[in-house]
Amino acid sequence: MSEKPPVAIVTGASRGAGQGIAHALGMHGCTVYVTGRTLNAGQHNLAGTIGETAEMVTKAGGKGIAVKCDHSNPDEVKAFFEAVIAEQGRIDILVNNAAAVYDELSMPGGFWERPLKLGDMIDVGIRSSFDASWYAAQAMVAQNNGLIVFTSGAGAEHYVFSPAYGAHKAAMDKMAFDMGMELDHAGMNVAAVSIWMGAVMTERLRMVIDSDPVKFGALEAGSESPEFTGHLVWALYNDPKRAERNGVTYIGAELARDYGITEAGGRVPPSYRDTHGVIPHAHSKSAPVRVE
Repeated sequence: MSEKPPVAIVTGASRGAGQGIAHALGMHGCTVYVTGRTLNAGQHNLAGTIGETAEMVTKAGGKGIAVKCDHSNPDEVKAFFEAVIAEQGRIDILVNNAAAVYDELSMPGGFWERPLKLGDMIDVGIRSSFDASWYAAQAMVAQNNGLIVFTSGAGAEHYVFSPAYGAHKAAMDKMAFDMGMELDHAGMNVAAVSIWMGAVMTERLRMVIDSDPVKFGALEAGSESPEFTGHLVWALYNDPKRAERNGVTYIGAELARDYGITEAGGRVPPSYRDTHGVIPHAHSKSAPVRVE
């Protein structure tokens, strides 16, 4: 591995889990590029900008670099990755977190009764993660080192919010598996994994809990800090057996137990396996990667 600080990219890092993951990687001394569309306060109904996230990274001990990037725009994505390579010469960690998440996800009614824009997660979520991984993998394969992470959740295996939401989570897990198969077939020291995050204590979740403490109050006790998954990403990147993790979807809480990572006070968030009886899909490796 390089003696220089690892270069990480966290997409969708203006706020929420993306901001927390970037912040955690900054705590570990990484150079972190944070992407998003929110440049100035007030542009979004929730607090947070890419500049604020980059500042958090730098204050934590890393180097935060904010780049405005609309991940639905292929030209902007291409220009962004070309700029990172030009500036750093490498990409070590990619966290695919950008997704088009709207408040209307929690509206009542069937998918046909809610706004069509909820399907945007197929573009900024599924397609955007593929594109980012395509660019990052080229750099990682060339340097024969790297980690691609997809942030996912139990919605991949049981119903949550909407069909588009579920399709996004399932796609994250399957892309990690398929990309992992091809990286392994190529003999590269590059791994792709998906991590199921739990209830992340973001401003959005806080608003949900405050809206009905009786109904949603229990979420807080089992929640994860926004930084939690970032510490898991760092542990995965530095795992000497990282190659054995390739292509696997992990429940974040269970991965934390493996690495001895805890929240404040030594608490480890509960696993979906224990709370809901839900586990990641077991994909088959029986078929050849490609027909020769």
